[in-house]
Amino acid sequence: MSRIGRIPVELPSGVTASIAGRTVEVKGPKGSRSFTSTDDVSITVEGNAITVAPRGQSKRVRQQWGMSRTQIANCVKGVTEGFRKELEISGVGYRAMLQNGKLVLNLGLSHDVAFDVPDGVTVTCPRQTEIVVEGIDQQQVGEVAAQIRKWRRPEPYKGKGIRYKGEYIFRKEGKKK
Repeated sequence: MSRIGRIPVELPSGVTASIAGRTVEVKGPKGSRSFTSTDDVSITVEGNAITVAPRGQSKRVRQQWGMSRTQIANCVKGVTEGFRKELEISGVGYRAMLQNGKLVLNLGLSHDVAFDVPDGVTVTCPRQTEIVVEGIDQQQVGEVAAQIRKWRRPEPYKGKGIRYKGEYIFRKEGKKK
């Protein structure tokens, strides 16, 4: 029995949901998102809640039950609040700025890195050492943040690089004489 799948997804005020076959479309103040489920679950909208029910008792059906409910909950959260990832840049001379819709990163390489921001995601730089990635799709926001971080991962000796805000970097001791 899925403990997550049993909980109905509440729709806040200003959010509407419609079902067409296996596709759930959620519309809210920030935009609209859709999720297509498998045949293993049935989805219904009752009042201001969306419920997901399994169509069997196999392991795969139970997995799809909890996963489908979580995906629908993420769609609802995305169109109401949105998702946000914050990155910090640490290192002498390392900085980020926005120029002509591109994120330009100066990370100690022989050239500046120009990162194209995809549609559906907003990237801002409140300070030169902070990057904020926002959007309504959790997967896309995480993917963009990971791609930005990949240009200079934090290294364990001095801690220089791009890290998620609040991320702990295990520090190593350097050579001893």
